[in-house]
Amino acid sequence: MKLPKSVTIKEVGPRDGLQNEKHLVATADKISWIDSLSRTGLSYIEASSFVHPKWIPQLADALEVLKGIKRNPSVTYASLVPNIKGLDRALESNVDEISVFMSASEGHNVRNINKSINETYPILGEVVKEAKMAGKTVRGYISTVIACPYDGPVAPAEVRKVADHLFNMGIDEISLGDTIGVAVPNQVECLLEELLPHFGPNRLAMHFHDTRGTALANIVKSLEMGITIFDSSLGGLGGCPYARGASGNVSTEDLLYMLHEMGINTGIDFNAIIKSAQYIERKLGKKLKSKQMEIKRAEGKESFS
Repeated sequence: MKLPKSVTIKEVGPRDGLQNEKHLVATADKISWIDSLSRTGLSYIEASSFVHPKWIPQLADALEVLKGIKRNPSVTYASLVPNIKGLDRALESNVDEISVFMSASEGHNVRNINKSINETYPILGEVVKEAKMAGKTVRGYISTVIACPYDGPVAPAEVRKVADHLFNMGIDEISLGDTIGVAVPNQVECLLEELLPHFGPNRLAMHFHDTRGTALANIVKSLEMGITIFDSSLGGLGGCPYARGASGNVSTEDLLYMLHEMGINTGIDFNAIIKSAQYIERKLGKKLKSKQMEIKRAEGKESFS
């Protein structure tokens, strides 16, 4: 098995993880959580989202959170924005990286953004242009890269078409999202066989949801094919409000355990990640579902109360 010596883990818990949680986490607790993540060795934290508070009430305090955290100069702090209005607020927060998003399927794009794919391109193009003029890097999320809850299976060629548009806008990196967590390794292989000849591995990241327990298997397949950037969320928190059946992201701590046991370096302190997961578990008032957190509880290191 050909494997990379090191990978980059991008923590999306404070945004993608919390956006689907009904229990509102206090702003001060979000700031403390992100500050704890900043001390784990992570090099990238997606801190919040500047979508309209009506759509994602949990993240209505994005500006306060970004202004309140203690910035670690070794960490890139990112935020999701839907349009120019969201970008203006994100730039006010002095976030390091801007993330934009759209889907590879029409059905999910319409329900998530309220626009068709072709209608979305000029809106994102304007955001990318303005973000670049402000000196920010830009990341693009493509959702439903394997299947859509409304349209069914998505052809790899359709994903490549969207990725091509985004890269032509000037986006620096694309995260490929298996939004409803249906992917299995051979589907991941087909997708990457389509994309890698056009874009190479260094500008692509994988974003797996673990709905059916296949996320880690899909990551191993991605590793074999040369991908070295992966999104994950502490405790497996997350899900998409606009995709039926979308459950949490692959757990950061489960991913770290696997990578470290495989001899792959991440630069992240596993024990510090567990402590950070225990912190947000207490603030949410529920047990996180990751295997590593279950093990810690079984060992008597209970954090939930």
